[in-house]
Amino acid sequence: MQKIVSKALKGLTGEITIPSDKSISHRGIILSSLARGKSVIKNFSNGQDPHSTMKIFKQLGVDIELINESEVIINSNGKLSVPSCNLDCGNSGTTMRLLSGILAGQGFNSTLTGDTSLSKRPMKRVIEPLELMGARIESKDFKAPLKIFGTELNAINYTSKITSAQVKSCILLAGGVNVKSGVTTFTEPSLSRNHTELMLKAMGANITTNGTTVSIEKSELAPLEIEICGDISSAAFFIVAGLIIPNSKILLKNVGLNPTRAGIIEVVKQMGGNLTILDERNIGGEPVGDVLVEYSQLNGCKIGGEIIPRLIDEIPVIAVLATQAKGETLISDAQDLRNKESDRITAVVTELKKLGADIDETPDGMLIRGCKLSGGAKVETYHDHRLAMSLYVAGLVCQKEILINGFEWVDISFPTFEKLFTDLGHK
Repeated sequence: MQKIVSKALKGLTGEITIPSDKSISHRGIILSSLARGKSVIKNFSNGQDPHSTMKIFKQLGVDIELINESEVIINSNGKLSVPSCNLDCGNSGTTMRLLSGILAGQGFNSTLTGDTSLSKRPMKRVIEPLELMGARIESKDFKAPLKIFGTELNAINYTSKITSAQVKSCILLAGGVNVKSGVTTFTEPSLSRNHTELMLKAMGANITTNGTTVSIEKSELAPLEIEICGDISSAAFFIVAGLIIPNSKILLKNVGLNPTRAGIIEVVKQMGGNLTILDERNIGGEPVGDVLVEYSQLNGCKIGGEIIPRLIDEIPVIAVLATQAKGETLISDAQDLRNKESDRITAVVTELKKLGADIDETPDGMLIRGCKLSGGAKVETYHDHRLAMSLYVAGLVCQKEILINGFEWVDISFPTFEKLFTDLGHK
């Protein structure tokens, strides 16, 4: 278990380029493996999760070559082969849920496994609609491992009770690749991230969107050439740190600003944060910009409703931000945080309390009252990369240094995290 110390900095200054988007990297590998021909993905994520996806598609017979650690060449005939072993998704829920939709309609059987953390996460949300399409999937209490018996699927019209890009993508992939005929339609309560829809459309899929409803027919996909933008979920830690550490002014380059992902930008502005978007542009169908952030006097606010799916992954570090804001911040409608790598509501509240935060757990979120963080404690990561990075940021404003246990989980999504903070910081 890796243990690291996080302690107060006197400021963050300079500029950094944010690592590539993990969600888009997953989808680039998946969709290019289903297309006929040669695809090229530049600026591919170096996080462990997308590499789990890449490894599985190699095991499914796709010719994939990684060049210079960030460029991927995929040559595919659009078909997958019978795997010779179980398919290990590691810690990646995205890998397991999206692959379920693809493998359910193949002409062979397969088994998806994961690490201890992933094996505790709920898979009923994808198994249930896939079974309505005719899929046969065996599991233990709807958790991994998932034994998938390949069979022909039928198109469905499905209304989801939860907002989830993973569930949506799973059903779209099943409907776009595996059904014999017909239109598969998916409706969710509010709009989740739409990277799958954008990429499918760019590759020629028969897909249409109308508000929170998306429909797809079986489609032949054209090869993909894309340069992946920076991950706003990774940028969030630097945005928060720049806002709460005095004497800070940092420029974050090449940040993806897809409206379905950029809820944290709205929250920062609502709290009075000094944040400016520069050089807005479009890369591979995704809006991108550079984010300039400076130390700010912040005010608490209410965060809930339709914005939650657009910042669900950033809530742990938003909680850190709220500890440094004047007044109260209430986060609600975020009960799905309990189904992440950890129960992120309980984990965030428990660990921030150790650092002196005035924070209380609610059934669907948390209530945070601004105060100084004392620090001087040991904190746990619960095998959760986002919690580990959020606690690191909290340590940068604590009066006493903190010790973080299990920091190696950061490598799941952001192996260069600590180095980039070292490059910007002055002690």
